[in-house]
Amino acid sequence: MCHAPEPWAAFVQKNSDNPYGMGIVRFAEAWASEMERSLQHENATLWDCAENASIVANQNMGISGAMYGCAVAILARVWIHGEALRRWHNLKVGGSVHGAHANESGGIVDPAVLSVVGASSKKNLISTS
Repeated sequence: MCHAPEPWAAFVQKNSDNPYGMGIVRFAEAWASEMERSLQHENATLWDCAENASIVANQNMGISGAMYGCAVAILARVWIHGEALRRWHNLKVGGSVHGAHANESGGIVDPAVLSVVGASSKKNLISTS
């Protein structure tokens, strides 16, 4: 899965004593593996398979939005398809405006931040799930 083994090994080591962190590690591994399977055996593009692969990888894990965002961040750094995943994620989560800005800047849209639009105001809320 990894094209940058040192940062991945450091990430795993830093999270090895933390169940929350290891949940991110397990999800990132499962997600990348499922995407690689789809890329190789179904002749799909990352844009075709990333969302469904995340659903498959998350079965029985129950990750949060923050965990998902951390998985995107680490895979963007260490996985051979990480840059394509980061760009897909940004447009999916941030839309054409915020996602495009994040793609241009090299950033990652945080999926744990929600925008709630009401009749008279727009508020940013942080997800607690």
